[in-house]
Amino acid sequence: MATPYLFLSSKPPPPKILLLHHSKPIFSFKNQTKILQLKSPKTSIITFSSSSRNERTPPPLENKCPVPFDQQPINEFQNISNSYPYSWASSESVEYYSRLVVTGASFILFIGLPVSWFGVINPESQPLRCVFGALSSGLFLVTLAVLHIYLGWAYVGNRLLSATVEYEETGWYDGQIWVKTAEVLARDRLLGSFSVKPVLSRLKFTLVGLAASLVISVLLLINTDGKYNSYVSSEEAGGRAVAGVYNDESARSFEPDAFCGEPGSP
Repeated sequence: MATPYLFLSSKPPPPKILLLHHSKPIFSFKNQTKILQLKSPKTSIITFSSSSRNERTPPPLENKCPVPFDQQPINEFQNISNSYPYSWASSESVEYYSRLVVTGASFILFIGLPVSWFGVINPESQPLRCVFGALSSGLFLVTLAVLHIYLGWAYVGNRLLSATVEYEETGWYDGQIWVKTAEVLARDRLLGSFSVKPVLSRLKFTLVGLAASLVISVLLLINTDGKYNSYVSSEEAGGRAVAGVYNDESARSFEPDAFCGEPGSP
């Protein structure tokens, strides 16, 4: 059976060794070097590597940045990811679209439809105009909300991908520009490429769909003809009303003095 030897010298770093055995070790000295010889059939050796040098942890990248904490791009990204309603864009697809649908439907039912219903003369005769009017208002509101979210994410994405950071120390009058270090620039661009750009792509797709839906809804609203006619025929009003065009008979009935001396005047 092979006999394990452990050489202990004064050179750092010395390994830590845990010896588990059932017999006493035998020590022998040779050439001023301590040799530990273990003669035991049941001997287990567990080694732990360590270093006698104190390794210092490098300071975080933020310590080298003169930009205030709230104006650092990475902190702005964390804030926008947890704030309302910007966090909708970074959520799951089902949750994201369901929130937009609920927002638009709530506005249509509780605000858009009542306003369009009571704002139209004789709404019972033209219900489609009321429906399309409420639908257009709901789509317009959701489009504005998504556009607002997109502008916020685009601002943060531009600051992450940019090599410089514009910041204000105390107010708008002392603006400064800080050039990112290589480590900070690599970290920010990695975060902007893989976390912000997918969100912006989703928002762009949503804006295109909402814009198309809004245009279709407005066209349907414009082209929908209501059955209500504000004009009353001359027969129903006894010959005193004008059915959309000028009529001499009705004009004589309203202003008889203007037709004095003409044939047919009373």
